[in-house]
Amino acid sequence: MTGSRRWNVALAFALAAASVATAPGKGTTMTEKVRRPAVAGQFYTADPAALRAQIEELLSDARVERPAGEIVALICPHAGYVYSGAVAAAGYSLVAGGPYETVVVISPCHVDFFRYSSIYDGDAYETPLGRIPVDGELAARIAGDSGLIRLGGAGHEIGRNGRGEHSLEVQLPFLQVALGDFRLVPIVMGDQSDAVVDALGAALARELRGKRALIVASTDLSHFHDDRTARSLDGVFIDDISSYDVDGLRAALAEGRTEACGGGPAAAAMIAAEGLGADRCTILKYANSGDVSGDTNNVVGYVSAAITRPAQTGSGADPVDSAGEDSADTGGSTGHAVPRDARIFLLRFARYVIASELGLDEERPPQPAAPILAERRGGFVTLKKRGQLRGCIGYIEAVKPLVETVEEMADAAAFRDPRFRPVTAREVDDLEIEISVLSPIEKIDDPGAIEVGRDGIIVSADGHRGLLLPQVAVEWGWDRETFLDQTCVKAGLAPDRWRRPGVTIEVFSAEIFSEEELGLR
Repeated sequence: MTGSRRWNVALAFALAAASVATAPGKGTTMTEKVRRPAVAGQFYTADPAALRAQIEELLSDARVERPAGEIVALICPHAGYVYSGAVAAAGYSLVAGGPYETVVVISPCHVDFFRYSSIYDGDAYETPLGRIPVDGELAARIAGDSGLIRLGGAGHEIGRNGRGEHSLEVQLPFLQVALGDFRLVPIVMGDQSDAVVDALGAALARELRGKRALIVASTDLSHFHDDRTARSLDGVFIDDISSYDVDGLRAALAEGRTEACGGGPAAAAMIAAEGLGADRCTILKYANSGDVSGDTNNVVGYVSAAITRPAQTGSGADPVDSAGEDSADTGGSTGHAVPRDARIFLLRFARYVIASELGLDEERPPQPAAPILAERRGGFVTLKKRGQLRGCIGYIEAVKPLVETVEEMADAAAFRDPRFRPVTAREVDDLEIEISVLSPIEKIDDPGAIEVGRDGIIVSADGHRGLLLPQVAVEWGWDRETFLDQTCVKAGLAPDRWRRPGVTIEVFSAEIFSEEELGLR
């Protein structure tokens, strides 16, 4: 465990008894109503610099393949960061730098009970990283005149048990680091009955249409079972959300076949997202507290998932694929494409690596005399099984020769992707292998040379560095300047930092090919 992660485990896991101050403080006028941090120093560190560093490290360590389409909602855990931080980061890493103007966070209530969803009626939520303004106008429209959604302080201020709610608060520092500036609609569900869930889901679908909004549903899964029981219970929740089966999820929760303290928020988010055009929920990472503590007799389960709708880009083509199998140039700045014989070799070699590790009889393919195989290249190996992601790990930096990169990443994707159990011998024939080869990173002096859809960007300045892959700009419909702005935000810089002296801009491209594309399966 690194120094930045040496938090007090007992305090991080406990429900904190802390006050929520609404009286004016430094920088607060007498008329402002601000929800103060209730669990800073307990679920996460109260030191701003250490908190930002910890979250940046968690986001950097997250190795998650971005699902196809636009992310409308996330489902994320809310335990102490020492336990669930890596799982939460799997989701937040996918929206880092995204063009969201508003974030709606829906959480369960552990500190009080009331028969409606409560939207905070104050001016801001505060964390050690600063204040997040509440979008009061949008909040009022969401509440409308429904008695099942109300503006107020219930669930946000100190509850009857003397504690402040943690499940919404712990999401906010991740959002502040990942997104920078945004407006917040904080919602705490005091009751998770079908009527309350349906009312909230419908209101969000109605009021968020056409807006650059992200929904975050906050939930942990089963509580205080042994590891085997927990994984069985949690598997039902995971199956229901990945099948986008809201009714199945509700039934499983009601019948005790699964557990989730934020089952209502998850269901409301799925209903709202479906109303906004979403049709898919992708599981990003699963773990439980025993994976950190080593205690497998009394665990809590965590999952992160992304809810997506088809990308509105006007094209169904993969934005980072090459022009064709025999193209001489991927469109990248270097002009070094992977020739067909090298592609075939790398795909067969990746399969050989996986089969050999499992003790299967697979012949090593002959290596062609392609110079690119000896070039240092970044790259990813992606495994799918019947169309579903089964593993994906890679190097963004050109740290090793391409053939070694593919060898290591094939092994890692099959056996060391933390989101999945290791591949078994029975699965090998069902695997579909895809390889992404990144061009060498090249420094540029003219930002106008960047081509959206072709180039990924790295921006470095003032001790910060941020990277966005080529497909991100296409998926979000950004122009060149917005792409640069968002890469700066990803780095923790001001959006327009790229326009001023003292900044380094680098670009790279990607070439993607698969066994199916080349007729190898």
